[in-house]
Amino acid sequence: MTVLVERPVFPPKSPGDLRELEEAAAAPAGSHAALVTPDGTTLRLPDAVFDVLLQVFAAMRAGRAVNVAPLRQQLTTQEAADLLGISRPTLIKLLDAGEIPYETPSRHRRIMLADVLAYKERRRSEQDAALDELTSLTEDMGLYELDGSDRPAEDH
Repeated sequence: MTVLVERPVFPPKSPGDLRELEEAAAAPAGSHAALVTPDGTTLRLPDAVFDVLLQVFAAMRAGRAVNVAPLRQQLTTQEAADLLGISRPTLIKLLDAGEIPYETPSRHRRIMLADVLAYKERRRSEQDAALDELTSLTEDMGLYELDGSDRPAEDH
């Protein structure tokens, strides 16, 4: 049995080594990836595992280290807060406001990973829309056409 140890894995010294793997991974639709074990046994990789490998290849080619860590399907409030990059009290406010569904199977709240990720995606979409609106307003006001000489002088 393999013991899972969470640790960063650094990219190879030559990221070009991964290019060949990434290109080989771009298989036509309907084909399946496989893993060949040291004894020569071929194991079909599930699509989800293959998708993770593609993400690892892309990150390492970009010179990034990776860390593959398991996530439970049901999270504690602290785990959910950490995943969202917010404090636990802020997460509790979101839960109480109904922004993220949760269950209380015992004394402690539990949040489904899928619900946390859905909330994160909703927030990203809202932020993107707000930035698009701000950009549009700025363009409508003609503020993108200003160069440095059009700015008022600052008093020092």
